[in-house]
Amino acid sequence: MPPELLILAGSVSVQFGGGLASNFIRDYGPLPVVMLRIVFGAILLLVFRRVRIRGVSRPALLSCLALGIVMVLMNALFYVGLSRIPLGVAVTIEFWGPLAVAVLGSRRWLDVVWVALAGAGIYVLAGARLNADDAVGVAAVFGAGLCWAVYIHVGGRVARHWPDGRGLTLAMVVASALVVPVALGLSDVRPILAAPLALVGAVVIALFSSAIPYTVEIAALRRMRASTFGVLMSLEPAIAAIVGFVMLGQVLRVPELAAIAMVAVASAGASLSARRLRVAAGELEGA
Repeated sequence: MPPELLILAGSVSVQFGGGLASNFIRDYGPLPVVMLRIVFGAILLLVFRRVRIRGVSRPALLSCLALGIVMVLMNALFYVGLSRIPLGVAVTIEFWGPLAVAVLGSRRWLDVVWVALAGAGIYVLAGARLNADDAVGVAAVFGAGLCWAVYIHVGGRVARHWPDGRGLTLAMVVASALVVPVALGLSDVRPILAAPLALVGAVVIALFSSAIPYTVEIAALRRMRASTFGVLMSLEPAIAAIVGFVMLGQVLRVPELAAIAMVAVASAGASLSARRLRVAAGELEGA
């Protein structure tokens, strides 16, 4: 599958999972939901893609450790922000991270054109609501954007060290070991653990928000430049607007439709000018 389609699939998956997570965050708080999302995501990956660390180089192990830390910070900050500001606003603010990666990694004037077009579309989709009332929420998703930028680079290293994709499993195990004590120490996880339906929902969220998108993103990062990946991530806010319309009945106005078109054109342009890298055998195959 072309890396552009992998990114599209991951974006749709993570936005669908984010929509589902919003209700759980409201009922149980951000940290318990983050904990279950990461832990169940790690379990799902362990079932389908087991990992062995015997004989693995130190740089490969350190890249997984770094990715696990970034995942915990990125998800925790985003869910804290999501508990305080609307999903569309949160995704839009968070996108500054991959957009910055695209700008800093540009080597041709055409790359800058795609970034500028995507940035303009994202601004329109924000609906001039970047001055959100909740400063904590804005600061949290802004920090999540920084983690997103770091995730792109660290994820690329993991993809190169682990061409079969199993490094992601190890990174998720690391993230689980880190997030559990943090969630237990800073929040009350008993209500969500005592609700069977909430646990089932957490498994679904883990599947669509962690297991699927991280797997396809790591595979895509191995086959394209980080700057191109950053531009293609501009699909996220546009997909969030579409998911909001389909799932929540939010009517899109003409400026928002125009913004989605701008983002789509930017993503298509970045795809056409991307330098393709060789796909690794078995990178999206089961254990």
